[in-house]
Amino acid sequence: MVQMRAYRLREGLQRVEINGYPLPLGIVPRDGVIPVEGFTLDYNAGQDDDPDTYLFTVAVAHDRLPDFLERAWQFLPDRVTPLLEIGSRDAYRTVDVFIGKDSIDKDDFLSGWASYDTFLLEDGSIAAGANAEEPFVEVFVDQFKRVLIHVPLAMRDDVEALLTSYGIEEVPLTWPDQPVMSDDESAEEPVSLRPILQIEDEFSPDIDELLLQLRQLWPLELNIDPTANVDAEGRPLGLTLWHAVVILRGSENEDEVGAYAAVWATAGSIVEMEGLIRQALDVFPGLEYEAIYTIDRVAYDERPDELSDLPPRPESAQIHLISIDPWAEPTSE
Repeated sequence: MVQMRAYRLREGLQRVEINGYPLPLGIVPRDGVIPVEGFTLDYNAGQDDDPDTYLFTVAVAHDRLPDFLERAWQFLPDRVTPLLEIGSRDAYRTVDVFIGKDSIDKDDFLSGWASYDTFLLEDGSIAAGANAEEPFVEVFVDQFKRVLIHVPLAMRDDVEALLTSYGIEEVPLTWPDQPVMSDDESAEEPVSLRPILQIEDEFSPDIDELLLQLRQLWPLELNIDPTANVDAEGRPLGLTLWHAVVILRGSENEDEVGAYAAVWATAGSIVEMEGLIRQALDVFPGLEYEAIYTIDRVAYDERPDELSDLPPRPESAQIHLISIDPWAEPTSE
């Protein structure tokens, strides 16, 4: 497992507060956007064998959010499946959705949450939570840091009792759910996001590293078919250009020895891409594959200058370019 490095928040960030409603550090509303503390309630009719449920969308002032969330987790049963969403760099989708490979003990999920709670509750680019099937319950913190509580009909009174204890009342809308019209009549998203992590040098963990840590901690996998290559609408793409950053470790398990490998390749799926990576990296002595740091499909026009001669549609899956950035050289016998 990749060693966990502690993160720090940027110094000097001023928290936005609107009408006494403090917001996460990573979220700055557009002019005229006024969030409201409160909740909305939606009834969802079950499909097939799924039960009917209620969805409570709860906006809580940021200074009260951790305590409220601690109470909301109690609706989850003892075994849960972690969930995480984050904006994607992939050329063919806008959001990366990660789901737990298997259910885990709720205490293990909450222990992981506690290690990253400041990041998860302050950064506007990430959303996370957990759900369970028996009974179907989900507690999820979305991008706006609203708490989404999804429960069977029989649990409605329990959730409303929690809301009443916090003085949280039903409202028509907590945050605008559509882009906001600006002065020039163009549509803008209701918020802008700003980075919250302190990045001082190469040893400061960035959001990709924290995502990797969470993927390994819970553990999570990308919610796509790893053997297919389709766009967000499910249309087959065939072979596409990929870029991956891979973590390598010293063959002798030396913590101070390792490298990042940047790989450009053409492939028809994540499975095929990972196979190409492992095969290509076998030729580097003293280093072994440890984990995928990032992996994304890239539009042809966004290829690097080194691949300017690459044809638009390569005929086969292949590695095009590898660069190794060591943080320490392997020892030689």
